Amino acid sequence: MPEWCESSGSRASGEPRAGISPYPRLMASSVPQLDLFGEPVTAPGGAPAATPRAPRPAAGIGPAPASEALLELGRTLPVALYLGTSSWSFPGWAGLVYDRSADPSRLSRDGLTAYGRHPILHAVGIDRTFYAPLSAAAFARHAAQVPDGFRFLVKAPSACTSTVVRSDGALPVANDQFLDERVAVDQFVRPALEGLGTKAGPLVFQFSPLGRAWTRVPQRFADALEGFLAALRAEEPTALLAVEVRDPEVLVPAFFDALAVHRVRYCIGVHARMPAVDEQATRARRAGPGTLVVRWNLHSGFGYDEAKARYEPFDRLVDEDPAARGALAALAVDTIGAGEAVYIIANNKAEGSAPLTLTLLAEAVRERLRSLPQGTGAAGLVG
Repeated sequence: MPEWCESSGSRASGEPRAGISPYPRLMASSVPQLDLFGEPVTAPGGAPAATPRAPRPAAGIGPAPASEALLELGRTLPVALYLGTSSWSFPGWAGLVYDRSADPSRLSRDGLTAYGRHPILHAVGIDRTFYAPLSAAAFARHAAQVPDGFRFLVKAPSACTSTVVRSDGALPVANDQFLDERVAVDQFVRPALEGLGTKAGPLVFQFSPLGRAWTRVPQRFADALEGFLAALRAEEPTALLAVEVRDPEVLVPAFFDALAVHRVRYCIGVHARMPAVDEQATRARRAGPGTLVVRWNLHSGFGYDEAKARYEPFDRLVDEDPAARGALAALAVDTIGAGEAVYIIANNKAEGSAPLTLTLLAEAVRERLRSLPQGTGAAGLVG
């Protein structure tokens, strides 16, 4: 077992920035745990409280003790690097993220404060919004549990990104809200920005497999997407938006042109259905420079159910993917060197345990930064 897991038991939204700090990230202090399902904390006059008053333990769930090697890794990572996992409610992370095991519902409600104190996890993905929207108050309760330097990557509801609607026991039917900007803005973008505030990271529109009616004519999807993004930008001109797809057929120049004209990032999806990281990154250059957004979802060759059965309880690495790790580390270093932020969210189904996947990735980024000649773009960003 690597040295960093021997011990058991901070920024703007991501638009291009001129002032990324060259200094390593310092450990952030904790903030109070709030009841995820309770009433929102309010300030005098009924407005949501912007900042908790003082740190306190989160219902008995604390962070796992970290080795000195892991603490040092966290201290030396660039502040422009946001690493996080897809959700945080996994009992198997006892000793990796949490100081004890707890059932998923309790971790969902009470675990985020402890998660936010992990030395390298300064972001998290909220996936549940893909299935049902969250209110601004619910987002605010999440934001109140993590330090100021923390960021959330949030998935848009499938109501506006799926071409069909599926009901239990029924055949799928056409979704008349597909690419509906009002659904996207009212049920997703505005509540997320209002509730998360400065802790909002990328808002990702992940399009499930579109079907042959769209993939046979990629220009059709590119045109429809361009109109959708134009409407979103008219409503929210500065939000960090990203698009992820599951159909390589739609990765045509017109698709990336639509992203570029509306300042929307391409989210690299590391997934069995998609091309390798390097190929996606090469195609995405057409969308222009900017924030790097990645979701490391699934190990090649497995379906989600197969990977889940193979990897549970997600407490160890089972199938490492050094090719993806190396490609992502190189992209992260190049992006940081260009003065942009990097968001990489890993799923347990990528290699077996998302926290361990990200620790190895963080080490790879640190080593690449250290190997750069002095005077190059990203040299000196790591201790």
